[in-house]
Amino acid sequence: MMLLKEYRICMPLTVEEYRIGQLYMISKHSHEQSERGEGVEVMQNEPYEDPVHGQGQLTEKRVYLNSKLPSWARAVVPKIFYVTEKAWNYYPYTITEYTCSFLPKFSIHIETKYEDNKGSNDNIFEREAKDTEREICFIDIAYDEIPERYYKESEDPKNFVSEKTGRGLLKEGWRESQEPIMCSYKLVAVKFEVWGLQSRVEQFVHKVVRDVLLIGHRQAFGWVDEWYGK
Repeated sequence: MMLLKEYRICMPLTVEEYRIGQLYMISKHSHEQSERGEGVEVMQNEPYEDPVHGQGQLTEKRVYLNSKLPSWARAVVPKIFYVTEKAWNYYPYTITEYTCSFLPKFSIHIETKYEDNKGSNDNIFEREAKDTEREICFIDIAYDEIPERYYKESEDPKNFVSEKTGRGLLKEGWRESQEPIMCSYKLVAVKFEVWGLQSRVEQFVHKVVRDVLLIGHRQAFGWVDEWYGK
């Protein structure tokens, strides 16, 4: 068994607008990573045709994590320690998989669907996770707490107003009245098949994934004036 959760993250954008926002965010993060000296190696980046989802793009990256580890861990972890990220992008549907060279029994599988609604579609993953037990977690980009070290006033949707779109200053309960509104639905499966550690590690990884999703979607809206209309 693996731990399966469905996250629903609403944003004051349309799915069509966010297509550009998502690409902008990915390239900005890649740029920041390389400036910090973290090794990111692109193994593959090519068009991909899927019988069900049609034309898409397949990218495969290796992220070398040695620079992130404390010195004692660097001494024991092989230099070739990296995470592989494989992504299939058939926007508004994407699949992303993470595996780890050092932990062969560990993986994260994320399926994402974007829709113009406020997170009200309970059957969006009917085909992918039919009859599978999963927990549904709403993430509020304005009111959920983020780890303090990631907080930036300029990216806080409670305080931020977009000059280009006029959207922002999200008030309590904003999802009920906001127009336009879209939702990122993310079906996240975390697998760590090591007896005795499985559930603790899977719970911990889900907490990290949740923080990353919350911060990423806050930034996508916080940076809207940088990418909107591109």
